[in-house]
Formats: sequence, C-alpha cells, structure tokens
Amino acid sequence: MNDAATPQEDAERIRLKRLAKLQNAPSASSSGPSTPAPAAATPPPQLKPSPKPTVASPPLKRVAEAPPTVISAKKKTLSPLDVNAWEHETIGNVFHVTLDRKVAEQSGYDIVWLKSLADELKVEEPQRTVIQLNGDLIDRLLIARLELDPGNMTDDLEFLPVLASLPPGQTTFEYLVGCWKRLNSARSALMKKSYAPVDVQNALTRLEKVRELIISYTGLTLQEPEMFPQPLGRPLGPPELVAPLLSLSALSAPLLSSSSSSPNALTASDIDVFLQDLTRRFEPDNEIDGVLGPVVRQLLFHESLFRPEGLGGGDSGWRGVVSGLEALVSIKGIALMITRMEDFNPPNATAANFEGVSLLGPLCRLGVFGREWPGIAQTYFSEPDKRSRDDVDSSNASLRGTLKSLQSSLFQIFNTLVRASAESREAVLEYFARVVSLNVKRAGMQVEPDTVASDSFMVTIQSILLRFAEPFMDANYSKMDRIDPLFYARSNRIDLKDETRIKATSEEAARWAEENQDPNAPPPNFVSNIFYLTVAMSHYGILRTISTYNDLAKHLDDMQRHVDMLQGDGSWMGSPLQARTEQAINTVKMEMGKVRMQQLAFETQLLDPELVFRSIGFTNFLSTWLIRQADPAKKHPNPPAVIPLPKEVPMSFRVLPEYIVEDIVDYLHFIVQTSPDKFELSGKTELLIFVLTFLNSTWYIKNPFLKSKINDVLFFGIWGYGRERNGLLGNMLNTNPIALKHLMPALTHFYIEVEQTGASSQFYDKFSARRNISYILKVVWDNPTHREALNSEAAKDGDKFVRFVNLMINDVTYLMDESLSELTQIHTIQQEMDDQAAWNAQSVQHRREREGTLRTLERHASGYISLGRSTVELLKVFTAELKQPFMMPEIVDRLAAMLDYNLHALVGPKYRDLEVRDREKLKFNPKALLSDIIQVFLNLSDQEPFIRAVAGDGRSYSQELFERAANTALKRTLKSETEVQQLRAFVAKVEECRLNLEAEEDLGEVPDEFLDPLMFTIMRDPVLLPTSRTIIDRSTIKSHLLSDSKDPFNRAQLSIEEVIPDPELKARIDAFLIERRSKPAEVAALPADAALAGDAPMDTA
Repeated sequence: MNDAATPQEDAERIRLKRLAKLQNAPSASSSGPSTPAPAAATPPPQLKPSPKPTVASPPLKRVAEAPPTVISAKKKTLSPLDVNAWEHETIGNVFHVTLDRKVAEQSGYDIVWLKSLADELKVEEPQRTVIQLNGDLIDRLLIARLELDPGNMTDDLEFLPVLASLPPGQTTFEYLVGCWKRLNSARSALMKKSYAPVDVQNALTRLEKVRELIISYTGLTLQEPEMFPQPLGRPLGPPELVAPLLSLSALSAPLLSSSSSSPNALTASDIDVFLQDLTRRFEPDNEIDGVLGPVVRQLLFHESLFRPEGLGGGDSGWRGVVSGLEALVSIKGIALMITRMEDFNPPNATAANFEGVSLLGPLCRLGVFGREWPGIAQTYFSEPDKRSRDDVDSSNASLRGTLKSLQSSLFQIFNTLVRASAESREAVLEYFARVVSLNVKRAGMQVEPDTVASDSFMVTIQSILLRFAEPFMDANYSKMDRIDPLFYARSNRIDLKDETRIKATSEEAARWAEENQDPNAPPPNFVSNIFYLTVAMSHYGILRTISTYNDLAKHLDDMQRHVDMLQGDGSWMGSPLQARTEQAINTVKMEMGKVRMQQLAFETQLLDPELVFRSIGFTNFLSTWLIRQADPAKKHPNPPAVIPLPKEVPMSFRVLPEYIVEDIVDYLHFIVQTSPDKFELSGKTELLIFVLTFLNSTWYIKNPFLKSKINDVLFFGIWGYGRERNGLLGNMLNTNPIALKHLMPALTHFYIEVEQTGASSQFYDKFSARRNISYILKVVWDNPTHREALNSEAAKDGDKFVRFVNLMINDVTYLMDESLSELTQIHTIQQEMDDQAAWNAQSVQHRREREGTLRTLERHASGYISLGRSTVELLKVFTAELKQPFMMPEIVDRLAAMLDYNLHALVGPKYRDLEVRDREKLKFNPKALLSDIIQVFLNLSDQEPFIRAVAGDGRSYSQELFERAANTALKRTLKSETEVQQLRAFVAKVEECRLNLEAEEDLGEVPDEFLDPLMFTIMRDPVLLPTSRTIIDRSTIKSHLLSDSKDPFNRAQLSIEEVIPDPELKARIDAFLIERRSKPAEVAALPADAALAGDAPMDTA
C-alpha cells in the first residue's frame, strides 16, 4: 500500500468491491456472518481507469493556509515536535478512528475502532505490535471508516459496540466535512505552538496530504453519493452542499439553515475555505464541472425561486440562493466553471423558456410585474381606490428595497464572472446578446406574451447592463471615444438585418457594412459591447414594458367610457333594469381595480428612483453620442455641434438603427411626464440640446412620428410639477443661450414641416403637434430675446415665415369651424334632453344612440376647441409682434374672412346655438375667445391692406356685427373703453374703404378669361402653370402652394418659382380695369363684347 493511488483509482476500487459484496450478499433470512470485508480487496487490473496525475493549481487565498511566519520581539524557547507521534494523534483525531480497541473503549466508542483494518494490518506485518497512523495508511483508514454501515447486522460481539456507536443518520458528506473541520482545527492548534519551524513545516506537509484526501473523497461523494453506505431518507450528494450555501443569507428562511452547532456541518465561515479547497483539488482538467456543476444547478433552480409569491414571499428563500451564488462565484475557478456550463446559455432555449432553463434565468426573472407575478399586485396593492398615497408609498419603498438588493447582487455576480477571465467575459457578453436576439419580437406591434421573455427578466437584465455602463459615462464624456462607431460593421453580436435604419435603405446599410469590415481589426472592446447591448436591451426590454404600462392606462380609459355609457342619464334607476345595470357597472369597476393594481406594480419598478436615474443618465449619454455621430467634427459636446446640422447626412449616421432615436425619444417622452423631478440633479441640458438639435435638423430623421415625439418632449418639459410652475424646461428656455438662439427657428420650422408627414393620419397629427408649439410659444413669449429671434427668423426667410403664417390661419379656420359646428349639435341634443316629456317618450334605443352621439361630440369638440383656442392665442401674440407677414396678398384676405366668420358665430344672430352645459368640461370659453379675436383686429387695425381685406369680405362682415362685438366687450369687461374706441375707429375706416371698393368694383360684366379659375375674382397678376397649362392669379396659386406643393389642376409637383408670368394678359386686364373705372356709367350699359371692341384679339394659345 506504499504506492500512492489516486482518489479516482480508490473510488473505482471501492465501487467494484461494493458491487461484489452486493452480488455475494446472503439473503435477508441468512444468518451468516456479516463482519465487514477486508478493505484492501483489489479489483482486476483491466478495470482500473488510467490514473490522473494531480496537478497543483495556483494557491487560492485562504487565511488558514498562510505560510507560518514567526515574528518575535524577544527570543522564544522553541519546543521540539515529535512529528510522527503528532501525525499519529492528529490522524486519529481528524478521522475520529483508531486501530487500538482499548482507545475506542476508553472513549466509549466515540472514536471508531477499525477492527477489520487492524486485523488486516496484523496479517501483513505480524512482527509489529503497535501500528502507527501515518500518511501511508490514511487512504485505507478513510475507506475503512466510510464503509462502516450502522444498519448492518453482525455476529461479531467485539465489533457490535462499534456499529452501535456510529452517529445515527450521518451521511458520508457530513462525516467528511467533520474530518475537514477537525483538520483545520488541528492546523490552527499547530500554528499556535512554539515548535521548531522545520518540524512545523514537516507537520504541515503531512497535514495537507490528509486534506487532499478528504477533499478528494468529498468531491467524489458529491458526484456519486451511493459509493458508500448512506442513511435512508436523507438528501444525498449535491443537496448536502446546497443547504449550507442557502443558509448564508441571514434573511433566508430558517428552514434552509443547517445547524451551525453541529461539528459536521459547514457554517458561513467555513464555506469560502471549503470551496477553495474543492476548487484547488478539482479545477485541473475541469474535473470541477462534475463535482460542483450539479450543486450550482440545484442551487440556481431551487424551488424558492418558482413560488408564486416571488419577491413578496415571507421566507425570502431567494436571498439564500443569491448569497450561495455569491459565495460560489467569489472563487475564480467556480466562476469560470459556471460560464462554461451548457446551462449557462442553453443552445436550444427559446425566448419564452430561456429564463426558466438558463442558470441565472430564475433569479433574473424575479420581479413585480403582474403577468408573471400576480401575487405581488394582489398582496401590496389590493383595493387601490381605498389606499392612501402614504400606503402606496410604503408598499413601493418595501418592494423597491427588495428589488435593489436583488439587482445589485445580480450585477455583482455578473461583474465577478466578467472579471474572472477573457473567456468568461465573452460568455457573459454572449449571454446578453442571446437575450437580445431571442426577444426581437418584443418590439412588434402585436406580441403574444407567452412567446417572449417576461418583463421582469428583461428589466432586470437592463438594470445590470446599466450598471455595467456607468464607468464610461463620466460627466465630461471623456470616454465616449472608446465606443467603436463601426461596431455594427465589425461585430455580428447584434443582428440588424431586419431593423429599420434612421435614414438608409437596407441595401445602403449592407454596402456600408461591407466597406467598413476589416478582418485585421481587433474585435470591439468591452465598452463598445456593453454600450450597444444596452441600447438594444432598452429597445426590446424596458421600453416594451413601458409600452405595456401605457396600454394599461388606455385600457382604463376605455373601461371608464364603458362605465359612463352604462350609467347614461340614470333613467334605469328605479326601473326593472336597475339590478342588471348595477351589476354590469360593478363588474367593470372591479376589473378597473385589477388594472389599477397592475399599474401600481408596474410603477414600483419603472419609477424606481435608482432605475430612473440610471436610465436618464444612459439616455442622455446616448443622445449626446448620437449628435456626435452627426457632428462633422465628431467632437460634440466639446465643443457643441453647430445647430442646425449640415444638410448632408453622413452615411455612418444614416445606417444606424432607427430604434436608437426611437428609444431616446420614447424614454424621454415617458419620464418627462412621470418623473420630471429626477432631472433636477442632471440631464436637463442634454435633453434640451437633443430636442433643439433635431427639431432644427429634421432632415436627419425619416420617421415623422419620431419628429412629433421630440416636439412632444419639449411640450411636456414645460408642464408644471410640484413647485416648478414652468416645468422641467420652462426656466431653461428663457435663460439657456442655445434655447434663446434656436428655439424660435425650431418651432417655426417644425410647425411647417408637420403639415406633410406622409402618414395616413397626418391631417389630425399636425393639430396635436401645433397645439404643443402654441403652448410653448405662449410660455416664452414674454421674453424679448425670443421675440427678437422670431423677428430675425421672419426677416431672414420671408417666404418660409409667410408659409408658417398661412398654415396658422388654415388651422384656425378649420378648428374653429369644426368646434363651433359640433357645439351647435351638442346644443341641439341637450335641448332635446331638456324636454323631459318628449325625451322619455322616445325608445330606450333612441335615447342610448343620442347619448352616445352626445358623448362623441363632446369628446371631439373639447379637442377641437382646445386646439383652436391655442392657435387663436398664437395668432394674437404674433400679430402684435409681426404685422408684415400677415399683410401679404396671399394671406390678408383669408385672415380677414376667417376673423369675420368667427366673430359672426360668437356675437351674430345665432350665437345662442353655442350655449351648452358644462363649458369647463368642453374647454369652451366664449368670452376669452371673443377677446382674443377682437385683439387680433386691434393688432392689425393700423394696416391698410387689412382694412381693405375686411372691407372686401362680403360674406361675414357688417358694421352691425362689429358694433355688437364692441358692446359685448364693454358689457363683459373683455376690453377697456380705450380698446373699444380703437375698434370702432377701425370699423369706421373699414366702412369708408368698403364704399370706395364698391364704387371701384362696379365693373359690369367681366370676361371669363380675366377671372381667376379658383376664386372667380379678377386676376391682377396672371401666371401660367407649367404642367396643367392653366392661367391663374399669382396670389391664388401662391396661397395654395403654402399649404400644398402640387398643381391644383393635375396634382403635379409645383413650386412658385416654376410659374410663368403672362404679361400680355396682365396688360389687357389692367387696360380693362382702367377703362371701366373711368367710364362706370357707360360700361354698366354696355355688354362685355362691346366693351372689348377694338381690343387686340384674345390669345387662345
């Protein structure tokens, strides 16, 4: 037995011997002797596995194994150590065995007498009277002890007390742990004694041989627990190590804890050193995979992670799993093992089951969202309508504390894996990339939740990636250059094949990628990988969850409308329908409560301050990086990019996935509305620069909806919250130099662009965008710097500003017409309902239909009124500051007609048709509207073209109308006496002009060729349209092109520069007018042909 055998050889030998014993064992009724068989039975040589050399791995950090260092302030007397005697005693104590029966008897058989081994050794060496325990015997000692089975019957009366005294129910693993702990105690005791260093070193060497053997058999019993006799009914093998790992957390369930008082159980202080010993022994040749792989699997798939209550459970069993995993990955060898296990990133997993079958999935899927964890909402947010804000905040604080603990621990675990080696870092990056690639369907319009990963899993992974990104997101953006802008061309980690690009076709993107591939270039660095993975994870992860949250709000609105419909006018009360109607209403309200519970659960995670701060930080970093890609100098923000950006969009920007812009905009859109206060520490400047850069450079973004959302972000940024009356951005818009310079150009530019978005809903989308612009202008209008910027913009590009004014007038015309029309219809239905006798005489079906029509009209009218009012306010402030653009021939007549028409509706004979109930609900304030319209008249009252235009409005203008408006303004104190006098003076000028116009325009019959084909007025500057060959007045076609860039007669593209003047026809029209005005009386009596006698023949070409 002097030839040392490897533990694997010993294991095989023992396995074969155990098999032979089972085959030769007598039946249960046999009374033959059952004394243990000799421990030295040797298996046939051909069955022995090839021996594996034990390769010493680098020593792991362990306090207990520090080399002995003797530091003495004064000389100590060193005692000699009889190493052989010490070894004999120590081995006996560690294994708790003896070969001497007397020693066992004196201990009350607490020390186990290995009778069969003692007899065997006496046969081998009969001359020896005392057998010394030493390193040559330890493997035989350990095997002999492990083979003892207290459940065996024996006729050997000498040996019976030994079997009877064996610890009942003790497993092989527990015994080996006890040996290991006693060995550590022996080592500590040795180090405390003042023995000669050479003796100590000799003793330690022998002790380490014992440790190696114990750890070897511990690993083997974890792999094959049935190798030695084991008690019945006990979990064996990997669960025996899982239990102490679970007990590491002080907050985990007591049931998961093992008794710390047992000398054979691993305590929290033992785990680290024990795992180091196992790793040192089994790491070579990756043997550790078979030893600790099953332990890791059983730990990470522990049943506590799959309980319905999840994080809300009372036992917090998941904390034990986290603590156990932290202990495991703290050992580098185990960390490496975990990342190379197939279960770490299972190749056959799907999007739906990945979080259930990958090693870290069950931990990462813990969360608060309702679909996967309905118990959270039920436990913490039941009966939401009855909960106070403080109650909800308390629940949020509790859950958010738990989420923070979980997500912080998971990041530390992933971070440890990343730092273990280059291979493990690559495995972690591949894990994140796999999550992204499996879940691209989450970004679809209609997604079946069962086919993709859960919100909880995706948001947890997102939180981990955000933490990884923090080190390179410094305040000065000094590390931004470490992000590889050619990542998408040089890495296949993220597949963009099916993704829309910002402003490039798929062919252009493929060509760009091919041109920028470089097989000799190093792979993208870790920073680049984390940056682009975080961007992708945002798109498929948290932003899809936010979309689900927003859908809950829409669902609530729909249910509230359904309740309103059920309640109707209350006529069902006291009728046979009351019970059924009340039941229906209560059912809907109960469902609304469930949706509200889900909303609160979503808010717990999505509005968690820590997650919000990190997400805002990354979003602003991403927006700054995006501008840098468009900046020709590639230096933004040091110095800032020039606004507007160049007209030529670089291909490197165009080929970026559109979801980069989409995600920035969507997250800002969400968070500016829900958590504007989180920008108070940082992020406001980056947000403002992003918005102004792309509102002034809209040609960089193809998607019209994204452009509108950027505008919406600016609008929500001036909503008041808390003590901030002007919202998140209100004060900055009036003080920030970039805002003072670029806000007005941005708003006027986008006001024009939103007219033609290319979307099927563009007609209605533009009103929402322009309402937001009107509101923003209203907030900043008192700032003279902004008004000066507006004047500069109008002076710099007059045609563009005229188009802006034209669109504003178009909007007022349409919105006011729609809102006043719907108010009239609302008035009619309310009058019907007020006649109770006639109303009750109608059928229930008729009443329901009219009530539904009324609700629809009210909903539409409130929108139109709000939009119309904001546009009128905009018109009011603009006409006060800038008059000339409104006096252009293509503008002024339409402006005057629109104002006259609305004035007629508000104070004309039918003004009572606008009287409706609940004006506040409809946002209808006729006094304020009338005041604003009168103010526009006053603002332009000194402009001759405007006076002439009002006088020429034959449809709505009358002196009586304005007199009624003046009286109403005085009576309702809408205007001061001075302002009313100014209005009357204006009307006097209009009347004078009207009389002159009537005299001038009494031209008799006008030839058709002189009339404008759209307006049927005499043309003053006829022009020929190049494609339709139609002759039209320049002011008419110019006015048309302000709203529509196509020829009105054949829908061909047309610009004002393309029209062809017709000077000959203009000369004839001018001559006709001069002649008619000089002879009005004679002309009136002549037919048109006679009046034209002697003129040149008409050009019919």
